[in-house]
Amino acid sequence: MMSDTAIEIAGAGPAGLAAAITLARAGRPVIVHEAQAEVGYRFKRDLQGLENWTTRQDALAVLRELGVATDFKRLPCRQGTVFDAWGKAYAIYSHEPLFYMVERGPGPDTLDTALLRQAIGLGVEVRFNSRVQQVHGPAIFATGPKAADVIAVGYHFDTHMADGFWAICDDDLAPKGYAYLLVMGGKGTVKSCMFTGFKQEARYVQRTVEAFARLVGLEMIDPRPHGGVGNFRIPVTARSGAHAVVGEQAGFQDTLWGFGMRAAMTSGVLAACSLLEGSDYDRLWRQELGALMAAAMVNRALYGLLGNRGYRWLLHQQENRSDARELLHRYYCPSLVRRLLAPLARRRFRSQRKDESCNHVDCSCVWCRHGREWHA
Repeated sequence: MMSDTAIEIAGAGPAGLAAAITLARAGRPVIVHEAQAEVGYRFKRDLQGLENWTTRQDALAVLRELGVATDFKRLPCRQGTVFDAWGKAYAIYSHEPLFYMVERGPGPDTLDTALLRQAIGLGVEVRFNSRVQQVHGPAIFATGPKAADVIAVGYHFDTHMADGFWAICDDDLAPKGYAYLLVMGGKGTVKSCMFTGFKQEARYVQRTVEAFARLVGLEMIDPRPHGGVGNFRIPVTARSGAHAVVGEQAGFQDTLWGFGMRAAMTSGVLAACSLLEGSDYDRLWRQELGALMAAAMVNRALYGLLGNRGYRWLLHQQENRSDARELLHRYYCPSLVRRLLAPLARRRFRSQRKDESCNHVDCSCVWCRHGREWHA
């Protein structure tokens, strides 16, 4: 690849912008195509969690080492409350942040805007309202999820509630998932994160709102409905023909609970490094993300079997531990047991994503849905 050849990136989400930042820092010209009129369009002002348990090193330190901006507004979350289906509260505590609450969307303090600001500052050309169908030069695809393996539906709102996080593990509110309430700086997000039962989403959202009103005094001012989808799988290859595919378009997402921003940005950096070094992108992501994704797949399969009584048992186990971050870290550590369970977990969990749009031979199609499950 000639050093003056512009590298095109389809998608200005965290994965695409992380790739652009890495390439620009190395002196490569980069053009990012974003189909929408602004960054973070589909998230509006969604509050989300940047997980901090899959590695011992703090997530913000990891991003800084990757060269990715961290000057976005964030709330370190060390204490919160989770309820079981019977309304019993379980205190969640960790010495270090369990996750960092961040805002998504085009606002001034969001994670998306911080990445965009860094990319533009490095000379990246970002073209909004630019939907590319095919590319033939060096490129990275980062166009987001292509199927709904999980949906999170609810409201954004203003509130006088204090900052914090709350969750409910109850299949009557969020089947095989969890309901959550996040508040930061007078803004809130309340949603049902469900892994099945999508056609009854309105019923589950209503139950979620009623439950949080009853349990914690949910106050919503000017509530605005919002929903999003998640797509995850472990791909055979994260390439579309000659091009690297990153973020949720490749399936890089936390299969257990959907905390995928960190994996998405990491995949973007790895894809950029593979272009700069001429190295094998599939080898890089498997080394960095493969074991974590396999562990998350096993965790998802086991969690899906628990039901409400099982969730209550799990919360009891957490209650007996002094540090929730340490407990979660253990669930994501590679082990012989998880490796043995991984093939069973993959057979139990099947992504809704299908191979439909091309023959995948030397493919240059940005919207390609190719990719089978990877069997390590």
